[in-house]
Amino acid sequence: MTSEVIIAVVLPCFKVRRHVVDVLARIGPEVSLIYVVDDCCPEKTGEFVAETTQDPRVKVIWNKVNLGVGGAVMAGYRAAIDAGAEVIVKIDGDGQMDPALVPDFVAPILAGEADYTKGNRFYDLEGVSRMPRVRLFGNSILSFLTKFSSGYWNIFDPTNGYTAIHTEVARMLPFEKISCRYFFETDILFRLNIQRAVVVDIPMVARYDDEESSLKISRIVGEFLRKHARNFIKRIFYNYYLRDLSIASIELPVGVLLLVFGVLFGVVHWVESISTGIVTPAGTVMLAALPVLTGLQLILAFISYDVGSVPRRVIHVLRRSVKGKATALRMKHD
Repeated sequence: MTSEVIIAVVLPCFKVRRHVVDVLARIGPEVSLIYVVDDCCPEKTGEFVAETTQDPRVKVIWNKVNLGVGGAVMAGYRAAIDAGAEVIVKIDGDGQMDPALVPDFVAPILAGEADYTKGNRFYDLEGVSRMPRVRLFGNSILSFLTKFSSGYWNIFDPTNGYTAIHTEVARMLPFEKISCRYFFETDILFRLNIQRAVVVDIPMVARYDDEESSLKISRIVGEFLRKHARNFIKRIFYNYYLRDLSIASIELPVGVLLLVFGVLFGVVHWVESISTGIVTPAGTVMLAALPVLTGLQLILAFISYDVGSVPRRVIHVLRRSVKGKATALRMKHD
């Protein structure tokens, strides 16, 4: 990590006045710019930081209305991109994330091994045992759903907000379409997969002190399920029908049709058998079971293909290489 590399940190702030100054004080000298984004915080965290922090790296951004964590992060992204940062790290202002880990998140990106890195609290078994049981269960379910909707089968802990992204990749994201609130971290993974960005997990341990979470599971479960389903359908359409066609493009629809047909056919004849008292013939049972088994096999084959299609070519390195070769060709022509 050289001194010429500009690393920016974005801290979205909403009701974190008690913790934010301590978080800022622990950010190391490898960081050149720090953007504190006051997301219309009722505690006036932005004003508090501006009045109490002497660090010249710190710049405060105020959102006029509360946009949620995603809206705050994207405001910081825009400012960091405009300032010429090469890597942008996002840290929460509530003290759960250790700023000393910033080099760990940045290193794979600068080494050309990743476009986007994110924290994973599930590497350390002792750390997992300290995680609140409700969070542990909820995170496991969300991780499974995110694998389907984002296509990143190689990652876990999708709601982890400790992330880093190369600016070249951040520029490619449709900021106006990314979910602004609690679904932000998951939605950005879906957007990254559409761009075929490489995502890498970074082991970390989270702290759980006296911070309060405004996330209510009962309020967001329906929204999360709906958005996961939407992203899954979009990803499949983009990757398997719009951009490319493969054997998996056939396996999924045929498998689903066979499975649905077999289930419906079997249920109809099962109900008929119960109502008439006549035992269903073995041939009819087989006619229901065969498409179900074949459909399941095709769907599993599709999932296997999808798991093997996780992005592996780092796009910011690829784009830089293409730009360099194009520039060289122009200079040669001139």
